[in-house]
Amino acid sequence: MQPDALNVVSLVSVGAHPTSGRARRAEQDARAVELGLHLAGNRLQVLHAGDPHAEALRGYLGMGLNEINVLEQPAHSDAVPVLSEYLSRSPAQLVLTGTQAETGEGSGMLPYLLAEQLGWPLVVGLAAVEKVDNGMAQVLQALPRGQRRRLQVRLPFVASVDNAAPIARQSAYGPARRGRLGATSVEVVPDSLFEHGELQPAKPRPKRLKVIKAKTGAERMRAATAKASGGGGQVLKGVSAAEGAEAIFKLLLEEGVLR
Repeated sequence: MQPDALNVVSLVSVGAHPTSGRARRAEQDARAVELGLHLAGNRLQVLHAGDPHAEALRGYLGMGLNEINVLEQPAHSDAVPVLSEYLSRSPAQLVLTGTQAETGEGSGMLPYLLAEQLGWPLVVGLAAVEKVDNGMAQVLQALPRGQRRRLQVRLPFVASVDNAAPIARQSAYGPARRGRLGATSVEVVPDSLFEHGELQPAKPRPKRLKVIKAKTGAERMRAATAKASGGGGQVLKGVSAAEGAEAIFKLLLEEGVLR
């Protein structure tokens, strides 16, 4: 089977501009649509769980789609049950998602929860699908520092698309207006998180900068792409659960995760 014979579904959400907050197509979800178009062409199915009247969804239609299937549900509803039920009844072989939503909870847990409910493998950081043969797909996974890793994964599976995947094409106004947002009624499942909590902007933690002391460009490139060494770690073998927990607790204190 060639990659373009895959039955691909791309999940999309409503994004937000990082500066103005204006609703738009989500950057990583658009990459998931772009990759789906490369694999399946006009047979790609694009799926959204939420408001079928969201104008931001037309940004995806402007990429050349004829239709987006919307599982209609109000805000603060749990999208995982309705998506898993729909996908379990569909012939989907590959489900593409973004890594993290730009609006709403933005926890990045949807691909994991969806794969768990479906009982499918999950590939994180998908950059490309190279070939499909005998129910197995060879994919390219993006790793830190520009590295790549080839994986063999059985169909069907869920994959979150990395920024290393192809950049989404520009959205055209004409196709965006001509495309159709088709609403499907589903059973609404309230999200229990909103019963006891509220959303607030996430604050990224500062990252430690690694000072690279190199004289030539080749040395700087080698230092920037080298794998991080774990010289300060330790391997615990044959220790009790209490000793292992104590070592983990000590490490979390040293790293500042616990205070």
